Amino acid sequence: MPDKLADLVEKIRDYKMTPEEFAEQRVSFAYGNAPQKDNSTKEQVREAVNSATRPAS
Repeated sequence: MPDKLADLVEKIRDYKMTPEEFAEQRVSFAYGNAPQKDNSTKEQVREAVNSATRPAS
């Protein structure tokens, strides 16, 4: 691995995502794995993920 890349990997090795970053990763994963014919926008996926992960009242 080139030195510069190895340095960057070492720098972020123990990085912990914030809850906001984790939530956005979840949205990106769902959006990227949605069927292409679905035509959902990223905002629609975000709303669906948020409603699915929101605690029941």
